[in-house]
Amino acid sequence: MEKYIIEGGIKLKGKVEISGSKNSALPIMIASLLTENKVVLYNVPKLKDIFTTIDIIEFLGKKVYWKDKSTVVIIQHRKPHKEKGFVVAPYELIKKMRASFLVSGALLANYKKVKAALPGGCAIGVRPVDIHIKAFEQLGVDHNIKGGYEVFVRKNLSSAVIKFSYPSVGATENVLMLASKIPQEVVIFNAAMEPEIVDLAEFLKKLGVKIEGEGSSFIKVVGCKNFISCDVEHTIIPDRIEAGTYAIACGITKGEIEICNVVAENLKALINKLRSSGLIIEIEDKKMYVSYKEKLKAQNIITRPYPYFPTDLQAQFMALMCTAKGASVIKETVFENRFLHVAELNRMGANIFVDGKKAIVYGVEKLIGAEVVVSDLRAGAALVLAGLAAEGISKVSHIYHLDRGYENFEQKLKFLGAKIKRIEE
Repeated sequence: MEKYIIEGGIKLKGKVEISGSKNSALPIMIASLLTENKVVLYNVPKLKDIFTTIDIIEFLGKKVYWKDKSTVVIIQHRKPHKEKGFVVAPYELIKKMRASFLVSGALLANYKKVKAALPGGCAIGVRPVDIHIKAFEQLGVDHNIKGGYEVFVRKNLSSAVIKFSYPSVGATENVLMLASKIPQEVVIFNAAMEPEIVDLAEFLKKLGVKIEGEGSSFIKVVGCKNFISCDVEHTIIPDRIEAGTYAIACGITKGEIEICNVVAENLKALINKLRSSGLIIEIEDKKMYVSYKEKLKAQNIITRPYPYFPTDLQAQFMALMCTAKGASVIKETVFENRFLHVAELNRMGANIFVDGKKAIVYGVEKLIGAEVVVSDLRAGAALVLAGLAAEGISKVSHIYHLDRGYENFEQKLKFLGAKIKRIEE
């Protein structure tokens, strides 16, 4: 197992290039299961979750390869293996990450019988798939649970008006993929509005699907029995969570960073809070200039679905508030177990108290390097940022979580001047 050794107290300076969005690339790669045509994807990040997704779609009938050493992924069609008439998404692959359950919608669009293992992922909450299942039922799919698998049998797919009880990103993506082969109108109320939903919709449109309202809470989809018969090319949007993490890294180390390949519009909630805290942020085309000028002021946040403050930046923002002036109240409303990083930050000298869904962060003068353990992807990013700001040496273990969502993390930080190295424990 590997860990990071970080020498803190160095101001980050320079330029960093943001990779393609993990949370956009995963559903789009899975959506390639919908078509027999060749799919070429650009700006795909080389991450553990991406390689897991490649394993999954190859098992389900695709041939995937990277073009040279670039970020271009080429996906070609093969016939999937069937087991007693069912196309099976096995537990050994699906357990590795939450997004893998999206194969159910993509497969049901093409096959009448599908078995999909219940998903895994970071230990940040239960994240049930009942919203997905109820939507499938409305569209004409029967299901039951057997041996840890959702067993789906497609009947007559038809139009439906689906009202989500919660704007689930995964459920919205699953319905978009299943509806892509229904040549009647499917309406989604309370749909997720994330930029990654818009990116998936843009990809599906290139297959011939008619979609209106993506990016809003009301989406209309009219699918088609046969997609357009030509190769499909698509460029993955920049990763807003990675961009936000580097903006926070600039603030916590009192640095000055130019963030390239970023869509600032997708980070409004974070940018507003960073500016209110005292950071200087300037935006020009696809670049964001972040600089520290004075001691930051404490800010309160509440995590909610897009366009509000993202849960995927809550841990990093909490790390930033650890040395801000005053007290911050951070309320987590998306996942029930997303304060696992609090105990580790307190080991570094932070002063944080948890009260149910709220964490109260009292700013301290400085953080002190310590040995800490990563519990999940975003908590890991928070601990690395805290280590970069802390006095002395920090040792961050279980960093395999970070490999799921940050491409070349330590290399990019080194390029900004950080003293960080990866070692074998």
